[in-house]
Amino acid sequence: MSRTAVILVGGKGTRLRPYTVVLPKPLMPIGEYPILEVVVRQMAHFGFHHLILAVNHQAELIRAFFGDGSRWGLKIDYSLEDRELSTMGPLKLISSLPENFLLLNGDVLTDLDFGVLYDNHVRDGRLFTISASRRTHIVDYGVLEVDGDNSLSGFQEKPQLHYLVSMGVYVVSNTVLKHIPDGRKYGFDNLMLDLLQRRERVHVEQYDGYWLDIGRVDDYMRAIDEFDQMRSQLVYDV
Repeated sequence: MSRTAVILVGGKGTRLRPYTVVLPKPLMPIGEYPILEVVVRQMAHFGFHHLILAVNHQAELIRAFFGDGSRWGLKIDYSLEDRELSTMGPLKLISSLPENFLLLNGDVLTDLDFGVLYDNHVRDGRLFTISASRRTHIVDYGVLEVDGDNSLSGFQEKPQLHYLVSMGVYVVSNTVLKHIPDGRKYGFDNLMLDLLQRRERVHVEQYDGYWLDIGRVDDYMRAIDEFDQMRSQLVYDV
């Protein structure tokens, strides 16, 4: 079965400045590889033979590095935005998307098996699948609960909040495209709110393995620190 993945690499990487002043975020190094090359190698390993890179900022540098994808044994095409369209808007610029396709941010570092995620989505005939990671946030303060007359009604010392977050990795049925407007910014948040309003079923598939969204300087530094010990789980020879 031929598999297609759309990788979103059009952002300006403003949260990673000053590192991204010279290089676009997808070309920032993790070990000896650019972030996006780690992802491309994973795509090839998990059987995705066709990649579409949705590019905008410094697109020529990304195209110069990755070329047609033959170096990794797959085909790479490019879809160029002439304006910022957020995460879902760029899909309307891509013609002939297959019935189902993987969609992910180009700065995701994870050991997720993308092939299994894709196969589960196709097998169950889903509309939209979100890969999700569980996170815990510890509040650094004593939290006060106060009633209507400002009397203390409860107290928690540094409570922990547990929640699921999107990993920036999705599998999408192309029937979703009809909900995405042409030519304007339309993000993941807009699509989820619209699908909820329409009572369309969105499947959330929890993943308990390694995941980092390299969007901020702290996350990028963590990725660099952890890369050597995670190398065998993240980088594949192709």
